[in-house]
Amino acid sequence: MPSKGAVDMHACDMHAWTSLVTSRLSGSIDRSRSLHVLLALAVAGLIATSAAAQDYPDRPIRMVVPTTGGSPTDVMARLAAQSLSTTIGQPVVVENRPGGGGIIGTRAVVSADPDGYTLLFTEGAKHLMTPALYDNVGFDPVKDLTPVATAGGGAFVLVVAPSVPAKSVQELVAYARSHPGKINFGFGQGTLPHILGASLKVMSGVDISSIPYKGGSQAVADMLGGRIQMNFGTTATLLQLIRQGKLRALAVTGETCDRDLPDVPTMAESGFPALTLRYWMAAWGPPHLPQPIVEKLNAAVVAGLKSPKLAAGMARVGFDTMPIEAAKMPAFVAAESPKWLAVAKSSGVRGN
Repeated sequence: MPSKGAVDMHACDMHAWTSLVTSRLSGSIDRSRSLHVLLALAVAGLIATSAAAQDYPDRPIRMVVPTTGGSPTDVMARLAAQSLSTTIGQPVVVENRPGGGGIIGTRAVVSADPDGYTLLFTEGAKHLMTPALYDNVGFDPVKDLTPVATAGGGAFVLVVAPSVPAKSVQELVAYARSHPGKINFGFGQGTLPHILGASLKVMSGVDISSIPYKGGSQAVADMLGGRIQMNFGTTATLLQLIRQGKLRALAVTGETCDRDLPDVPTMAESGFPALTLRYWMAAWGPPHLPQPIVEKLNAAVVAGLKSPKLAAGMARVGFDTMPIEAAKMPAFVAAESPKWLAVAKSSGVRGN
Protein backbone atom coordinates (compact mmCIF):
# COMPACT_ATOMS: atom_id res chain seq x y z
CA MET A 1 0.00 0.00 0.00
CA PRO A 2 1.50 3.35 -0.99
CA SER A 3 2.60 5.70 1.72
CA LYS A 4 0.89 9.00 2.42
CA GLY A 5 3.86 10.81 0.92
CA ALA A 6 3.52 8.88 -2.31
CA VAL A 7 -0.18 9.69 -2.51
CA ASP A 8 0.60 13.38 -1.97
CA MET A 9 3.28 13.26 -4.68
CA HIS A 10 0.87 11.75 -7.20
CA ALA A 11 -1.69 14.41 -6.42
CA CYS A 12 0.86 17.13 -6.99
CA ASP A 13 1.87 15.56 -10.31
CA MET A 14 -1.76 15.33 -11.35
CA HIS A 15 -2.32 18.98 -10.47
CA ALA A 16 0.76 20.08 -12.41
CA TRP A 17 -0.23 17.97 -15.43
CA THR A 18 -3.75 19.40 -15.37
CA SER A 19 -2.40 22.93 -15.18
CA LEU A 20 -0.02 22.27 -18.09
CA VAL A 21 -2.78 20.85 -20.29
CA THR A 22 -5.10 23.72 -19.42
CA SER A 23 -2.38 26.25 -20.17
CA ARG A 24 -1.58 24.67 -23.53
CA LEU A 25 -5.23 24.43 -24.48
CA SER A 26 -5.68 28.05 -23.51
CA GLY A 27 -2.63 29.01 -25.57
CA SER A 28 -3.94 27.07 -28.55
CA ILE A 29 -7.28 28.78 -28.24
CA ASP A 30 -5.61 32.18 -27.96
CA ARG A 31 -3.44 31.45 -30.98
CA SER A 32 -6.44 30.19 -32.89
CA ARG A 33 -8.33 33.33 -32.01
CA SER A 34 -5.34 35.48 -33.06
CA LEU A 35 -5.07 33.61 -36.32
CA HIS A 36 -8.75 34.11 -37.01
CA VAL A 37 -8.39 37.83 -36.21
CA LEU A 38 -5.41 38.15 -38.58
CA LEU A 39 -7.23 36.28 -41.32
CA ALA A 40 -10.29 38.45 -40.82
CA LEU A 41 -8.17 41.59 -41.04
CA ALA A 42 -6.44 40.30 -44.18
CA VAL A 43 -9.74 39.47 -45.84
CA ALA A 44 -11.13 42.85 -44.81
CA GLY A 45 -8.04 44.51 -46.30
CA LEU A 46 -8.46 42.62 -49.56
CA ILE A 47 -12.12 43.52 -49.69
CA ALA A 48 -11.34 47.16 -48.98
CA THR A 49 -8.60 47.20 -51.66
CA SER A 50 -10.91 45.55 -54.18
CA ALA A 51 -13.68 48.02 -53.40
CA ALA A 52 -11.25 50.93 -53.70
CA ALA A 53 -10.05 49.62 -57.05
CA GLN A 54 -13.61 49.29 -58.29
CA ASP A 55 -14.37 52.89 -57.32
CA TYR A 56 -11.00 54.14 -58.59
CA PRO A 57 -10.60 56.78 -59.80
CA ASP A 58 -13.19 59.11 -58.35
CA ARG A 59 -11.12 62.30 -58.50
CA PRO A 60 -8.35 63.83 -60.65
CA ILE A 61 -4.98 62.09 -60.95
CA ARG A 62 -1.71 64.02 -60.60
CA MET A 63 1.06 63.02 -63.01
CA VAL A 64 4.45 64.33 -61.87
CA VAL A 65 6.99 64.94 -64.65
CA PRO A 66 10.52 65.51 -63.25
CA THR A 67 11.67 67.57 -66.26
CA THR A 68 11.11 71.03 -67.65
CA GLY A 69 8.10 71.91 -69.76
CA GLY A 70 8.60 71.29 -73.48
CA SER A 71 11.10 68.47 -72.94
CA PRO A 72 10.50 65.18 -74.82
CA THR A 73 9.35 63.57 -71.55
CA ASP A 74 6.92 66.42 -70.96
CA VAL A 75 5.55 66.18 -74.51
CA MET A 76 5.02 62.43 -74.15
CA ALA A 77 3.50 62.86 -70.69
CA ARG A 78 0.89 65.29 -71.96
CA LEU A 79 -0.06 62.99 -74.82
CA ALA A 80 -0.34 60.07 -72.39
CA ALA A 81 -2.26 62.13 -69.82
CA GLN A 82 -4.82 63.27 -72.37
CA SER A 83 -5.37 59.71 -73.57
CA LEU A 84 -5.50 58.28 -70.04
CA SER A 85 -8.00 60.93 -68.96
CA THR A 86 -10.31 60.01 -71.84
CA THR A 87 -10.02 56.29 -71.17
CA ILE A 88 -10.28 56.33 -67.38
CA GLY A 89 -12.88 59.08 -67.05
CA GLN A 90 -11.05 61.52 -64.74
CA PRO A 91 -8.77 64.50 -65.39
CA VAL A 92 -5.05 63.69 -65.39
CA VAL A 93 -3.13 66.83 -64.45
CA VAL A 94 0.53 67.08 -65.50
CA GLU A 95 2.78 68.74 -62.91
CA ASN A 96 6.36 69.60 -63.90
CA ARG A 97 8.80 69.26 -61.01
CA PRO A 98 12.29 69.51 -62.53
CA GLY A 99 15.53 69.65 -60.62
CA GLY A 100 18.26 67.37 -59.34
CA GLY A 101 18.38 65.34 -62.53
CA GLY A 102 14.81 64.17 -61.95
CA ILE A 103 15.35 63.29 -58.28
CA ILE A 104 13.12 66.02 -56.82
CA GLY A 105 10.02 64.98 -58.77
CA THR A 106 10.71 61.30 -58.24
CA ARG A 107 11.03 61.69 -54.47
CA ALA A 108 7.64 63.41 -54.39
CA VAL A 109 6.05 60.27 -55.83
CA VAL A 110 8.07 57.83 -53.71
CA SER A 111 6.69 59.49 -50.57
CA ALA A 112 3.10 59.82 -51.87
CA ASP A 113 0.18 57.72 -50.68
CA PRO A 114 -0.15 54.52 -52.74
CA ASP A 115 -3.73 55.28 -53.74
CA GLY A 116 -3.25 55.74 -57.48
CA TYR A 117 -3.80 59.50 -57.45
CA THR A 118 -0.11 60.42 -57.73
CA LEU A 119 1.95 59.01 -60.60
CA LEU A 120 5.44 59.63 -61.95
CA PHE A 121 6.01 59.91 -65.69
CA THR A 122 9.65 59.79 -66.64
CA GLU A 123 12.26 58.50 -69.07
CA GLY A 124 12.75 54.90 -67.97
CA ALA A 125 16.42 54.37 -68.79
CA LYS A 126 17.44 57.66 -67.15
CA HIS A 127 15.37 56.74 -64.10
CA LEU A 128 17.13 53.37 -63.78
CA MET A 129 20.56 55.04 -64.17
CA THR A 130 20.03 57.35 -61.19
CA PRO A 131 22.11 55.36 -58.64
CA ALA A 132 25.11 55.42 -61.02
CA LEU A 133 24.85 59.17 -61.58
CA TYR A 134 24.08 60.58 -58.14
CA ASP A 135 25.00 59.93 -54.51
CA ASN A 136 22.41 59.57 -51.75
CA VAL A 137 19.34 59.85 -53.96
CA GLY A 138 17.12 58.57 -51.15
CA PHE A 139 15.31 55.89 -53.13
CA ASP A 140 15.87 52.72 -55.13
CA PRO A 141 14.49 53.25 -58.66
CA VAL A 142 13.40 49.60 -58.90
CA LYS A 143 12.28 48.75 -55.35
CA ASP A 144 10.77 52.06 -54.28
CA LEU A 145 8.44 52.66 -57.22
CA THR A 146 5.76 50.49 -58.80
CA PRO A 147 6.01 50.18 -62.61
CA VAL A 148 2.59 50.87 -64.10
CA ALA A 149 2.86 51.15 -67.88
CA THR A 150 5.19 52.09 -70.70
CA ALA A 151 3.95 54.68 -73.15
CA GLY A 152 6.46 55.00 -75.97
CA GLY A 153 9.96 55.82 -76.99
CA GLY A 154 12.34 56.27 -79.85
CA ALA A 155 15.91 56.94 -80.88
CA PHE A 156 18.19 59.93 -80.42
CA VAL A 157 19.79 61.87 -83.24
CA LEU A 158 23.26 63.45 -83.21
CA VAL A 159 23.18 66.94 -84.70
CA VAL A 160 25.72 69.68 -85.35
CA ALA A 161 25.37 73.36 -86.17
CA PRO A 162 25.69 74.37 -89.85
CA SER A 163 28.96 76.12 -88.95
CA VAL A 164 30.56 72.70 -88.39
CA PRO A 165 31.78 71.33 -91.77
CA ALA A 166 31.31 67.66 -90.79
CA LYS A 167 28.76 65.65 -92.79
CA SER A 168 29.23 62.39 -90.85
CA VAL A 169 30.23 61.18 -87.39
CA GLN A 170 33.69 60.21 -88.64
CA GLU A 171 34.17 63.67 -90.13
CA LEU A 172 33.02 65.21 -86.83
CA VAL A 173 35.60 63.16 -84.93
CA ALA A 174 38.32 64.16 -87.40
CA TYR A 175 37.34 67.84 -87.17
CA ALA A 176 37.27 67.76 -83.36
CA ARG A 177 40.67 66.07 -83.33
CA SER A 178 42.22 68.74 -85.56
CA HIS A 179 40.41 71.56 -83.72
CA PRO A 180 40.64 70.61 -80.02
CA GLY A 181 38.23 72.48 -77.79
CA LYS A 182 36.42 74.11 -80.70
CA ILE A 183 33.31 71.90 -80.48
CA ASN A 184 30.96 72.70 -77.62
CA PHE A 185 28.60 69.88 -76.69
CA GLY A 186 25.41 71.07 -74.95
CA PHE A 187 23.11 68.82 -72.89
CA GLY A 188 20.74 68.66 -69.96
CA GLN A 189 22.76 67.72 -66.89
CA GLY A 190 22.52 64.00 -66.11
CA THR A 191 20.23 63.23 -69.07
CA LEU A 192 20.54 60.45 -71.63
CA PRO A 193 21.93 62.91 -74.23
CA HIS A 194 24.59 63.77 -71.63
CA ILE A 195 25.43 60.05 -71.32
CA LEU A 196 25.56 59.62 -75.11
CA GLY A 197 27.82 62.61 -75.70
CA ALA A 198 30.17 61.63 -72.89
CA SER A 199 30.34 58.08 -74.23
CA LEU A 200 31.17 59.38 -77.73
CA LYS A 201 33.98 61.50 -76.27
CA VAL A 202 35.40 58.51 -74.37
CA MET A 203 35.18 56.15 -77.36
CA SER A 204 36.65 58.59 -79.89
CA GLY A 205 39.18 60.17 -77.55
CA VAL A 206 38.57 63.68 -78.89
CA ASP A 207 38.63 66.99 -77.04
CA ILE A 208 35.04 68.26 -77.01
CA SER A 209 33.96 70.85 -74.45
CA SER A 210 30.94 69.91 -72.31
CA ILE A 211 28.37 72.62 -71.53
CA PRO A 212 25.68 71.49 -69.04
CA TYR A 213 22.19 72.98 -68.84
CA LYS A 214 19.20 72.43 -66.58
CA GLY A 215 17.28 71.06 -69.57
CA GLY A 216 17.97 69.98 -73.13
CA SER A 217 15.70 72.66 -74.61
CA GLN A 218 18.05 75.34 -73.26
CA ALA A 219 20.98 73.65 -75.00
CA VAL A 220 19.08 73.64 -78.30
CA ALA A 221 18.30 77.35 -77.93
CA ASP A 222 21.99 78.10 -77.42
CA MET A 223 22.84 75.88 -80.37
CA LEU A 224 20.64 78.00 -82.60
CA GLY A 225 22.34 81.05 -81.13
CA GLY A 226 25.81 79.79 -82.03
CA ARG A 227 27.22 78.96 -78.60
CA ILE A 228 26.77 75.19 -78.96
CA GLN A 229 27.94 73.17 -81.97
CA MET A 230 26.87 69.63 -81.05
CA ASN A 231 23.85 68.02 -79.43
CA PHE A 232 22.08 64.70 -78.97
CA GLY A 233 18.30 64.97 -78.91
CA THR A 234 15.11 63.21 -79.85
CA THR A 235 13.59 63.52 -83.28
CA ALA A 236 10.50 64.85 -81.47
CA THR A 237 12.56 67.88 -80.44
CA LEU A 238 14.91 68.33 -83.39
CA LEU A 239 13.11 67.08 -86.50
CA GLN A 240 11.66 70.41 -87.62
CA LEU A 241 14.98 72.19 -87.06
CA ILE A 242 16.71 69.53 -89.15
CA ARG A 243 14.16 69.88 -91.95
CA GLN A 244 14.54 73.66 -91.90
CA GLY A 245 18.31 73.34 -92.27
CA LYS A 246 19.02 74.98 -88.92
CA LEU A 247 20.74 71.79 -87.68
CA ARG A 248 22.48 68.96 -89.52
CA ALA A 249 21.75 65.34 -88.56
CA LEU A 250 24.77 63.02 -88.58
CA ALA A 251 23.46 59.75 -87.11
CA VAL A 252 20.62 58.16 -85.14
CA THR A 253 20.99 55.80 -82.17
CA GLY A 254 18.35 53.27 -83.22
CA GLU A 255 18.98 49.79 -84.57
CA THR A 256 17.73 50.97 -87.97
CA CYS A 257 17.33 54.30 -89.72
CA ASP A 258 14.61 56.59 -88.44
CA ARG A 259 11.40 56.71 -90.50
CA ASP A 260 11.53 60.53 -90.45
CA LEU A 261 15.24 60.65 -91.35
CA PRO A 262 15.68 57.77 -93.79
CA ASP A 263 18.94 59.11 -95.25
CA VAL A 264 20.66 59.51 -91.89
CA PRO A 265 22.83 56.49 -90.90
CA THR A 266 22.83 54.77 -87.52
CA MET A 267 25.59 55.16 -84.95
CA ALA A 268 26.50 51.51 -85.60
CA GLU A 269 26.93 52.24 -89.31
CA SER A 270 29.02 55.25 -88.30
CA GLY A 271 31.47 53.12 -86.35
CA PHE A 272 29.96 53.31 -82.84
CA PRO A 273 27.76 50.23 -82.33
CA ALA A 274 27.88 50.62 -78.52
CA LEU A 275 25.78 53.78 -78.94
CA THR A 276 22.82 51.85 -80.33
CA LEU A 277 20.41 52.95 -77.61
CA ARG A 278 16.71 53.80 -77.54
CA TYR A 279 14.84 55.67 -74.85
CA TRP A 280 11.47 54.65 -73.39
CA MET A 281 9.04 56.49 -71.17
CA ALA A 282 6.79 55.05 -68.52
CA ALA A 283 4.37 55.77 -65.70
CA TRP A 284 5.22 54.63 -62.17
CA GLY A 285 3.34 54.69 -58.89
CA PRO A 286 4.46 54.95 -55.26
CA PRO A 287 5.73 51.79 -53.55
CA HIS A 288 3.07 49.22 -52.63
CA LEU A 289 0.53 50.52 -55.13
CA PRO A 290 -2.26 47.90 -55.04
CA GLN A 291 -2.16 45.52 -57.98
CA PRO A 292 -5.83 46.07 -58.94
CA ILE A 293 -5.11 49.79 -59.39
CA VAL A 294 -1.92 49.02 -61.35
CA GLU A 295 -3.90 46.76 -63.67
CA LYS A 296 -6.65 49.32 -64.12
CA LEU A 297 -4.19 52.07 -65.00
CA ASN A 298 -2.15 49.80 -67.25
CA ALA A 299 -5.22 48.62 -69.13
CA ALA A 300 -6.28 52.23 -69.70
CA VAL A 301 -2.82 53.22 -71.00
CA VAL A 302 -2.55 50.16 -73.27
CA ALA A 303 -6.04 50.78 -74.64
CA GLY A 304 -5.09 54.38 -75.42
CA LEU A 305 -1.86 53.33 -77.15
CA LYS A 306 -3.83 51.02 -79.42
CA SER A 307 -5.92 53.96 -80.58
CA PRO A 308 -4.97 54.96 -84.16
CA LYS A 309 -5.49 58.60 -83.20
CA LEU A 310 -2.95 58.52 -80.37
CA ALA A 311 -0.47 56.44 -82.37
CA ALA A 312 -0.68 58.96 -85.23
CA GLY A 313 -0.25 61.87 -82.83
CA MET A 314 2.82 60.28 -81.27
CA ALA A 315 4.30 59.49 -84.67
CA ARG A 316 3.93 63.15 -85.72
CA VAL A 317 6.33 64.17 -82.96
CA GLY A 318 8.74 61.26 -83.42
CA PHE A 319 7.53 58.76 -80.82
CA ASP A 320 6.75 55.06 -81.23
CA THR A 321 4.02 53.49 -79.10
CA MET A 322 5.25 50.87 -76.63
CA PRO A 323 2.43 49.04 -74.83
CA ILE A 324 3.45 46.46 -72.20
CA GLU A 325 0.88 44.62 -70.09
CA ALA A 326 0.93 45.02 -66.30
CA ALA A 327 2.01 41.42 -65.62
CA LYS A 328 5.13 41.89 -67.79
CA MET A 329 6.22 45.26 -66.39
CA PRO A 330 8.32 44.02 -63.42
CA ALA A 331 10.32 41.62 -65.62
CA PHE A 332 10.86 44.33 -68.25
CA VAL A 333 12.20 46.78 -65.65
CA ALA A 334 14.40 44.10 -64.06
CA ALA A 335 15.97 43.33 -67.45
CA GLU A 336 16.53 46.99 -68.36
CA SER A 337 18.09 48.11 -65.07
CA PRO A 338 21.53 46.40 -65.25
CA LYS A 339 21.94 47.35 -68.92
CA TRP A 340 21.48 51.06 -68.33
CA LEU A 341 23.50 51.09 -65.12
CA ALA A 342 26.43 49.66 -67.09
CA VAL A 343 26.06 52.35 -69.78
CA ALA A 344 26.05 55.12 -67.17
CA LYS A 345 29.10 53.77 -65.36
CA SER A 346 31.15 53.33 -68.56
CA SER A 347 30.43 56.94 -69.63
CA GLY A 348 32.09 58.32 -66.52
CA VAL A 349 29.25 60.84 -66.05
CA ARG A 350 28.37 61.98 -62.56
CA GLY A 351 25.31 64.10 -61.96
CA ASN A 352 26.69 65.80 -58.84
